[in-house]
Amino acid sequence: QATAARIGPVATGIRIFKTEGFGALFSGVSATVLRQTLYSTTRMGIYDILKHKWTDKETNTMPLASKILAGLIAGGIGAAVGNPADVAMVRMQADGRLPLSQRRNYTSVVDALARMTKQEGITSLWRGSSMTVNRAMLVTASQLASYDQIKETILAKGWMKDGLCTHVVASFSAGFVAAVVSNPVDVIKTRVMNMKVVPGQRPPYTGALDCAMKTVKAEGPMALYKGFIPTISRQGPFTVVLFVTLE
Repeated sequence: QATAARIGPVATGIRIFKTEGFGALFSGVSATVLRQTLYSTTRMGIYDILKHKWTDKETNTMPLASKILAGLIAGGIGAAVGNPADVAMVRMQADGRLPLSQRRNYTSVVDALARMTKQEGITSLWRGSSMTVNRAMLVTASQLASYDQIKETILAKGWMKDGLCTHVVASFSAGFVAAVVSNPVDVIKTRVMNMKVVPGQRPPYTGALDCAMKTVKAEGPMALYKGFIPTISRQGPFTVVLFVTLE
């Protein structure tokens, strides 16, 4: 039985460029910017508030469990705020893969949000929100908590001095941890958010768990790590820039 050849991120990018043009590589950029603005500022602000509140004033340290809890809370709230833009981003980026007759052809994130609200109801803006919130909780807890913990360990062990090199090492490590934790949720979230729901017909997936089970059954457990290279390629540099800038 013949199996389809795997296509890597570079080959995928070249194919998109050839078939849809250079602009297709930036599909959904307006939604991405809005999503990051709402999500990142909310979660970072809440995490910082909780970090200052829960840090021991005498030792100036915060237990790992408290860091994880702060990340879970901050990530969940941030995701709920940014979910409408997240749904728009997923749809706009996936539009080029659909047949011409099924494309939504959103012109911007504002157009996407307005049409979704009008055609599918305001609740459609929070479609897949349970997965978005769960993912954000996992990413924020793993990313922020691991950064603080790795940085503290490096300084406590005397491996490096507090400076740019320490921040880069700790932040890239945190990005890798976040990518490993979040990739399965990303795969499931994208499939559920992007599924076509036809009135009167049963949707392809009834929820996140149903999607995960069907995906693993049909494609194997490693299907949950499809797109890991693009994920770490995005998470790594983003996390480095994020924490180096904050420091």
